[in-house]
Amino acid sequence: MQVDHNELHEDLLPLRAVHHVELYCGNAKQSAYYYRQAFGFSLVGYQGPETGVRDRVSYVLQQGKVRFVLTTPILLDGIIPFLSKHGDSVRDIALETTDAEFCFRETVKRGATPVREPELLEDAFGTVKIATVATYGDTVHSFIERNSYNGLFLPGFQATGEDNLARPVGLKHIDHIVGNVDWNQMEQWVQFYIDVFGFSRFVSFDDKDISTEYSALRSTVVSNNNKWIKFPINEPAEGKKKSQIEEYIIFNNGPGVQHIAIETDDIIETISKLRAQGVEFLDIPESYYDDLLDRVGPIDEDIAPLKKLNILVDRDDKGYMLQIFTKPVEDRPTLFIEIIQRKGGESFGKGNFKALFVSIEREQERRGNL
Repeated sequence: MQVDHNELHEDLLPLRAVHHVELYCGNAKQSAYYYRQAFGFSLVGYQGPETGVRDRVSYVLQQGKVRFVLTTPILLDGIIPFLSKHGDSVRDIALETTDAEFCFRETVKRGATPVREPELLEDAFGTVKIATVATYGDTVHSFIERNSYNGLFLPGFQATGEDNLARPVGLKHIDHIVGNVDWNQMEQWVQFYIDVFGFSRFVSFDDKDISTEYSALRSTVVSNNNKWIKFPINEPAEGKKKSQIEEYIIFNNGPGVQHIAIETDDIIETISKLRAQGVEFLDIPESYYDDLLDRVGPIDEDIAPLKKLNILVDRDDKGYMLQIFTKPVEDRPTLFIEIIQRKGGESFGKGNFKALFVSIEREQERRGNL
């Protein structure tokens, strides 16, 4: 593992945070029901034929500062080839900024492929400027400038009122979003974020850090200076059998977003509610907890509920963190969700890699993909 905190510098782009994550779905109405009932998101906005949009429908879901936008095509357009290729998956990691025009022009000048020229959207609540560039696979980043906007989400979306169906679980904000790329592509995309977005290397893991008896991968985390935007980039490494990254690349038909990590202030309460609401998580060997305190030192939580819920713990020089991973939330073994609670720790669970990846390999083997 290599930590590159010393490379942190002033941000090139005036980015604030992840504004929203848009997923293209085969049936956004049904997917929205799942995320509301299982993960506790509230439906807060809608766009479709009733609001003047003829080719698609979009549902805006929110919990804390986490926003998911679920979009489905209703006429033949560019979304359908995306869905045919990738299945339900993340299309857009949208970034909030104070200057969308500058972010677009600067990133394109530095080598980004333009997807959407800066465009001003307007409604009764004000104006929003949006522009979009491409990144790994078919994933894009939209720059969202809403300095002069007082509406709920974006112009063109209709507020839906109070959601009596949602069952919130305490999700607060997005901690990081992980991208999987193909063999020997990690460094290319890490350098892309450094050269084009002005990000820095936050931490790196090689195949000695992330490996089991059968499979391995490499990962580097890039972040902006305020650390509110963190993107780990994974690639496969040589092993005896097929790694989880290889499985992802096969079923996603190329690079894409592997998982979204969402932070909570009380992971035991959050996971208890999620399990009760039907969310499935990876199983961790009971032996993981036998010497937990010897590995991570004293923690505030009792071990019994952590063991019962399969929550993992890791410590770094800043503190510790707790984490757990869902099983894939799609039929394809691609996208999943991580729930994380940080108690000072800035790590990504290096001490948990072995136990976690054994669990992932067990699921791969059940699918016949190891």
